[in-house]
Amino acid sequence: MRQRTPATDLVEQTEVGELYLQGLLRAQLRLALTVLGVFAAALLAVPVLVTLVPATGAVSLAGVPLVWVLLGVLVYPAMVALAAWYAHQAGRLETRFSDVVGRDA
Repeated sequence: MRQRTPATDLVEQTEVGELYLQGLLRAQLRLALTVLGVFAAALLAVPVLVTLVPATGAVSLAGVPLVWVLLGVLVYPAMVALAAWYAHQAGRLETRFSDVVGRDA
């Protein structure tokens, strides 16, 4: 009797294959929500900081209000760094999934 592999379960769309796929999708969703949460928290931290400590609204950097520098300039490198981290982590998830699926059971 031949043993079934996870790859066979995926191709034949069995219940076990669905479980493998749902696990991957859950992990990808968790990663996406984590990135979204980190980015939203970082963006919301600036107005909260200005509200809680009003003196930070008067701070300038080279004649430009610090809040503008944070929201208008530093947001973009942070987004790029977060996107790079997300892409790396998503690649790791897919590699782990393909390792599990490609392995003989």
